[in-house]
Amino acid sequence: MREPGAQPTFRTGQLAEMLGASLDGPADLVLTSIDPLDRATTGSLSFIRSDRYARRWGASSASAALVTRGISVPGHDPNTRALLVVDDADLAMVAILAAITPEPDLPPVGVHPSAVVEDSATIDPSARVGPLCIVAAHAQVGPDTSLVARVTLGRRASVGAGSIIHPGVVIQPDCIVGDRCIFHPGVMIGADGFGYIPGKDGAVIKVPHLGNVVIGNDVEIGANACVDRAKFGSTTIDDHAKIDNLVQIGHNCSIGRAAIICGLAALGGSVSIGDHALIGGSTALAEQTSVGARARLGGGADLMANIPDGETYVGSPAGPAKETMANYAAFRRLAQTIRELRSAIRDKA
Repeated sequence: MREPGAQPTFRTGQLAEMLGASLDGPADLVLTSIDPLDRATTGSLSFIRSDRYARRWGASSASAALVTRGISVPGHDPNTRALLVVDDADLAMVAILAAITPEPDLPPVGVHPSAVVEDSATIDPSARVGPLCIVAAHAQVGPDTSLVARVTLGRRASVGAGSIIHPGVVIQPDCIVGDRCIFHPGVMIGADGFGYIPGKDGAVIKVPHLGNVVIGNDVEIGANACVDRAKFGSTTIDDHAKIDNLVQIGHNCSIGRAAIICGLAALGGSVSIGDHALIGGSTALAEQTSVGARARLGGGADLMANIPDGETYVGSPAGPAKETMANYAAFRRLAQTIRELRSAIRDKA
C-alpha cells in the first residue's frame, strides 16, 4: 500500500507476477503512474481492452500496458516497452488500483467527544463514531462500522457491520442499512416522499410518509443522492446495488440486486428496477414504471412505459433501442425527405 498522495511505483516483472500476466517486454521497467494511452508518458502504465485501443499503442508514450488476451497490438517493440497480457484488462486494472489505494481516512475506534449519542443507542465496541455525529435514541451502529463525521443517525435507525458512512450523511428514523455499505458525503436516506393532494380552496395537502428505507448489504451510494422513505411499507435497495451521485429515488421504489443507477437519474414513486439492470445518467422514470432484470435504459431517456427483462430502451419517450434509433435516423432525414417529395410532386404536376 502507498501513503496518501504518493505515486505508486512498481516494476513490470513484479506487476506481471502479481497479476499472473504473460510479460511481453522488459521486466525491469519502472512504472510510476497509471494513465490513458493518449495521456501516457514514460513511466506510465496504460490498458488495451479492444482492437481500437491496440491501434493507438504505437503513437502512445506509455512504458507498459495491460492487454486483454487475444488482442493483437501492432507496432509493439518488446525491447523497449512491455505488454502484460491478462484475461481481462479491466479486471486487472481494478486489482492494481485496489492494491495501491490508501486505506480510508477513518476516525479512531470509539466515540469522539464531540459526538452526541443518546443513552438508549447501541454502538458496537469496534465501531467508530467521529466528530459531531448524532446517534439518536434506540439507534444501532454495528461492528467495525464508521460514522466518519457529522453523520446523523435517527431514532431506531440502524447500520450493520463494516459500513463506511462519510461526512454529512443523514439516515432518518427507522431506516435500516446493511453490512459493508459505503455512503458518500451528503447522502440522504429516508426523507419524506414527494406526495401531495389538492385540498379545499386551492390548498395543497401533504401526504404523510410513515414507511422507511431498507438497504441491503454491499450497497454503495454516491454523494448527495437521496432515497425517500415509503408512504407505507419500505423503499428497498437490494444487495450489491450501486447508485451514482445526485440520484433521486422516490418513495416505495424497489431497486434490485446488483442494479446500477448512474448520476442524475430521477426515479418517481413506486418505480421497480430489476436485478442487474442498468439505468443510464440523466434519465427520468415515471412513477410506477418498471425496468426488468438485466434490462438497460440509455442515458438521457425518459421512461413512461415498462421495459421487459433483458431489453434496451433509449430516447424520449423511451422505446426499444432498434426501433427508436431507426425512427431517429428517419427523423434526421425528414426535412430532406419532404423536399424530395415536394420536388417529385412538382415534377409530376
